[in-house]
Amino acid sequence: MENNTKWWTLGAVCVAIFMLLLDITVVNVALPSIQRDLGSSFSDLQWVVDAYALTLAALLLTAGSLADRFGRRLVFTIGLGLFIAASLACGLSGTPLVLNLARGLQGIGGAIMFSCSLALIAQAFPPRQRGTAFGIFGATTGFAVATGPLVGGALTDSLGWEWIFFVNIPIGLAAIAVSLTKLQESRDPARARVDLPGLVTWSAALFLLIFALVRGNAEGWGSPLIVSFLVASGFLLAAFVAIELRAAHPMLDLTLFRNPSFAGAAIVAFTLSASMFSMFLYLTLYIQNVLGYKPLPAGLRFMPFSLLAFIVAPIAGKLSERLPVRLLLGSGLMLVGGGLLLMTAVDAHSSWSALLPGFIVAGAGVGMINPPLASTQVGVVSPARSGMASGIGNTFRQVGIATGIAGLGAIFQHLVASKTMDALGAGGPHLTGEALASGRARQIAAALPPDQRAHLTEAFRVGFTGALDDLLVIAAIVAFAGALAGYALVRRRDFVTAHEATPEAAPVAA
Repeated sequence: MENNTKWWTLGAVCVAIFMLLLDITVVNVALPSIQRDLGSSFSDLQWVVDAYALTLAALLLTAGSLADRFGRRLVFTIGLGLFIAASLACGLSGTPLVLNLARGLQGIGGAIMFSCSLALIAQAFPPRQRGTAFGIFGATTGFAVATGPLVGGALTDSLGWEWIFFVNIPIGLAAIAVSLTKLQESRDPARARVDLPGLVTWSAALFLLIFALVRGNAEGWGSPLIVSFLVASGFLLAAFVAIELRAAHPMLDLTLFRNPSFAGAAIVAFTLSASMFSMFLYLTLYIQNVLGYKPLPAGLRFMPFSLLAFIVAPIAGKLSERLPVRLLLGSGLMLVGGGLLLMTAVDAHSSWSALLPGFIVAGAGVGMINPPLASTQVGVVSPARSGMASGIGNTFRQVGIATGIAGLGAIFQHLVASKTMDALGAGGPHLTGEALASGRARQIAAALPPDQRAHLTEAFRVGFTGALDDLLVIAAIVAFAGALAGYALVRRRDFVTAHEATPEAAPVAA
C-alpha cells in the first residue's frame, strides 16, 4: 500500500463523519426557520431530528455486516451517495412530510458511512499508527459537534435553511471521488451475515414507539391507535430479544450485556443523549421563538457549551489513564444533570445569559464523558467483538436522542398548553400544545389588538419557560440515573488486559 493511500483514506472517512455528525447538531438552530417556511407542526419538528436518529440507530449494526460481505469501500461509497442524494432532497423539500422522509433516507446513508469508518481506517494504517489515526478521527467528531450550532446558524441566516443540506453535496462528491480512486477494497466474509429477523423487529419496534410518543397528545393516549402502537412496540422488542438470544450471528449480541461495565457504558450513552442532547431542540425553540434571536446569534449562544465539551475532552482522555473510568463517567453525568438544573433559573423575563452557567457546567460534563465512554465500550470486550461493541454504543446514543426528543416532547406539549392557558386566564383564545410548542403563538398574537397581543405574548413566555423548567428537571433526573449506573456498573477488572489486546487492536474490527 502506498504511503499516501492511508492518509487519503483517513481524509475521506473524516470528511464523511464530519458531515454525518454535523447533520445531527446543525439542524437544531434551523428548526424555527423550517417551521415558518414549511408551516410545520411541533411533531413535524420532532421528526426532523427523530427520522434521522431513528434510521441511523436501526441500520447501524446491519450496515457493518453488508460492508464485510460486499466490500467496505463499495458500501462506504454507496452510503456517501445516498447521503448526498438525501441532502439534496432535504433542501428541495416543499412540505414537512417530504423533508422528514428525506431525513430518514439521510440517516440510512449515515448509518452505512458510520459502520464502515473504523474498519477502513484500521485496514489502511499499520497497528503502531492507528492510535494517531483514531486520534484525528476523534478530533474530527468533536469538532463537528462543537461547530454544528454555529455552522447551522451562519448558513440559515445568510443563505437559508436549505443550505444546511445543500452544503453536503460538493463535499460529499469530493469524498466519493477520493473513495473510488484512492481507497483500497477490503472484505471479511467470515463476519458477513445479515440478521434480517433482528433488523425487521428492531426497526419496527423503534418506529412504533417513537410514533406513539410523538403523536400521543394529538391522538389521545388512550386512543386505539396509540395503545395498539405501544403494545405492538413492546411485543416486537420482546420478539427481538428472543430472536437475538437464539441467533447464531445476532445483529446485537445481547451476551455482551452480561458484562456489567459494558451494560453501564450503554446506559451512560443512552442517558446522555436522552437528557442533554434531546434538550437542544427545546432550548433552541426557547432562544429563537421566545427570546427572538435569529439562527446565527442563537448558534453563537450555544458555543460556550460546545467549546467546554471540546476543551475538556482531551483532558478527560488523559485522566482516564490515571483515574477510574467510573469516576469520569459518573461525575460527567452528574455535571450534566447539575448543568440542566442550573438552567431552570430561566423565567419569563430572563435573558439568554440565565442559561450560561448551565451551559458551562453541562459542557464540561459532556467533555468528561465522551473519551472514556468510547474506550470503555471497546475496552471491556475482546478485540474480535470490538466492532459490535462500538456499534451498540453508537446505536444506544441514537436511540437515546430519538426516544428523548419524543418523550420529552409529549410532556412539553401538555405542560406548555396548561401553563400558558393558566397565565392567560379566562376569556383568552384557546391555544393548543402543538401551536405553543412550535412557536406559532407569536403569529396568532400578531393578528390581535395591541393590548390582547401583549397579554398573549406575556402568557406565552410564562407558559413556555415554566414548561421548559419542568422539562429540564426531568432531563436532569435522567442524567443522574445514568450517573448512578456509571458509578455502580463500570469496573476496572472488566477491562481486557494488555496481554489479551493491545490498545491499537481494539478498534480494528469495526
